[in-house]
Amino acid sequence: MYVVTASEMRRMDEATITEFGLPGRVLMENAGRGAVRLLLRRFPALSSLRIGVLAGRGNNGGDGFVIARYLVQRGLAVTPYLFARREEVRGDAAANLTLLESLGVPVIEVPDTDRFGEALAHLQCQDLWVDALLGTGLTSQVRPFYHEVIDFINDTKKPVLAVDIPSGLSSDTARPCGTAIRARATATFGFPKLGHVLYPGVAYTADLEIIDIGIPPHIARAVAPLHRLLDGETVRGLLPDRRADTHKGQTGHLLVIAGSPGKTGAAAMSAESALRSGAGLVTLGVAESLNPIMEAKVTEAMTCPLPESFPGVLGEGAEAPVLTLLKGKQCLAIGPGIGTAEGTARLVRQLLPRVTVPMVIDADGLNCLAESTGILDRCTAPVVITPHPGEMARLTGTTSAEIQSDRPGYARKFAVSHGVHVVLKGARTVVAFPDGQVFINPTGNAGMAAGGMGDVLTGIIAGLICQGASAAEAALAGVYLHGAAADTLADTIGSVGFLAGEVARAIPGQLAACRRGNAPDLPPMEY
Repeated sequence: MYVVTASEMRRMDEATITEFGLPGRVLMENAGRGAVRLLLRRFPALSSLRIGVLAGRGNNGGDGFVIARYLVQRGLAVTPYLFARREEVRGDAAANLTLLESLGVPVIEVPDTDRFGEALAHLQCQDLWVDALLGTGLTSQVRPFYHEVIDFINDTKKPVLAVDIPSGLSSDTARPCGTAIRARATATFGFPKLGHVLYPGVAYTADLEIIDIGIPPHIARAVAPLHRLLDGETVRGLLPDRRADTHKGQTGHLLVIAGSPGKTGAAAMSAESALRSGAGLVTLGVAESLNPIMEAKVTEAMTCPLPESFPGVLGEGAEAPVLTLLKGKQCLAIGPGIGTAEGTARLVRQLLPRVTVPMVIDADGLNCLAESTGILDRCTAPVVITPHPGEMARLTGTTSAEIQSDRPGYARKFAVSHGVHVVLKGARTVVAFPDGQVFINPTGNAGMAAGGMGDVLTGIIAGLICQGASAAEAALAGVYLHGAAADTLADTIGSVGFLAGEVARAIPGQLAACRRGNAPDLPPMEY
């Protein structure tokens, strides 16, 4: 499913009107009618509530006038408030304001702070709000007057249905422009916006429903939005097939280079997760003094001792043995827990350009490249990197806060610049491709804020590659299944306290659910 920016959505609307010939008033009518259906379904006791419709002067306000008209025609108690002067309303919004008034419905004008103060007593009588104040085109801080109105609505603690996007929330950055409505539910039109599906916008949007307003598929394809939302149907089509007579030699052999003193668990979890995702064989390469530990720790994976620069730490001397081990392998996963000793860093930098199979680079593998990202440009095999925001900040020479301010933008820029697949981990993990496409993953929860989760993801992605998935397919399916497994644990054993190893053990169940078509998704589009 496409996820659009404000400008992409505007281009779709304009093309639908001018090229396809569907008038703007029809689009507005479809939007309002769809929002009313959601409102009736979401709030079944609506007939007993007093509904306040908050309308601005633009098209978002026009949607609000359509909603108010349908609610009035159903005999519901509706009071429309126009937070502008009547003469400031133009175009399709003005036409729908006129239609509403033709039904004898008084629209209360609240154009400024003084009138807002006079209307407070009346506003405080409402039981539910329809927020059609500010639309998706907001690009600057909310003006003081609207700031006051939004804060009042939030302070009432009454439920809010946001129309298209909660007022004050940026469509493109998912951040409040000074303040924003905290909705109980949001009806958005055409396609979800970035502000709905990224944090912190997710918290303001709450329950999201996508209303089809009549934009033809060919118009959407012509605009070619760069962002997409992952869903179970897409992931199901990415999973490698397996015939009934398959044997382990046909499901891939993964080499994992991981571990250092105190971090052997990272190596073990990556290896196990690859097997849980369906890889036929896994060999775990570790510093030779750690090998006895890993032989006891992992059962289904094989281990191989590698030359070390000092006890437990891999050094440059491991390069040739690793290249030898890679013969007959389908993928290399490198980085979980290997540390950042100088010898290890040199090993990583010298090894990667010589690898001829797809690679998944995580954790300390990325930290070893922090000041040498040009190494990635020299890699000839497909590369997936899986940084968390701190690791991404080190790779790009910025701060975690800056990365978090534009997760899709930073992921895309790095992916395009270095020709790699970027899995930027965190709430709503972002996957960026070298061609500039960005996918946003809706699965996962706060219970994943625990050690080892990234090691599990590395193993899942690498395990899928071993079975024949491309780097892009494995990255998408891996992040989705990883989050879905954690969601299942949150539902069954509790939202806090489940472990990374438990997520790994839940992967086979998620694979089965996805193949059956039972994977979690956003609610379906409303028609």
